[in-house]
Amino acid sequence: MDDMLQAGVIAATHGICGEVKVLPVSDDPERFRTLKKIFLDTGNEKIELEISRVKTFKQFVILKFKGIDDINDIEKYRGKELFVAREDALPLGTDEYYAADLIGLDVRTDSGDKLGKIADILETGANDVYVVQKDDGSELLLPAIHDCVRNVSLEEGCITVHLMDGLLDAVSRKTDGAGKEDHHEH
Repeated sequence: MDDMLQAGVIAATHGICGEVKVLPVSDDPERFRTLKKIFLDTGNEKIELEISRVKTFKQFVILKFKGIDDINDIEKYRGKELFVAREDALPLGTDEYYAADLIGLDVRTDSGDKLGKIADILETGANDVYVVQKDDGSELLLPAIHDCVRNVSLEEGCITVHLMDGLLDAVSRKTDGAGKEDHHEH
C-alpha cells in the first residue's frame, strides 16, 4: 500500500497572495482543516508544504501555504496533484476505503467468476462507481452499493460482487488501441 494518498488537485490560483483553489478528492472538504502539511507533486518530486490557512468555497478548498506569498510562486503548479501522508489521513468509517487501496484489486462474482480488475473509481454524487477493466479490454461499471459489492478484502486483493439483474446489459465502455473511448449500449 502506498504511504501517500491523493487529497486533491490545484484547480486555479485564488487572488494574488499565493492562495490556491483545490478540488478535493474527499467528499468532506472540512477534512483539510485538520491538516498541517501536504505534499505537492510537481511531476518530478513531491514537495512538502506547510498549510497556514484553510477556507472552503463551494466545492473547493482554498489553501494558503507558508512561504508562498505571491501568485507567481504557485501559478506554475495549476493542475498538479496534492497528497497527504497516510498517517495524516482521517480514519475511515465502516465500509470506507481509500481509492488508492482499491485500484488494481481483482473483482470476482459471488459465484467465483473473475470479472477483471478495478481500474478507476468514479464519484457520481449518490454513490461511487467502480470501473472494472475486463480481460477483453472492455469496462464494466459497478455501483459501489451493498447490494452489488458484497465483500472487500485488501488482504486477499479481491472484491466480491453480486451482479444484479441488468448490470451486464448496462452501458459499458471499450477503448480502442489509440486510447479513445467508444461508448456502447448492449
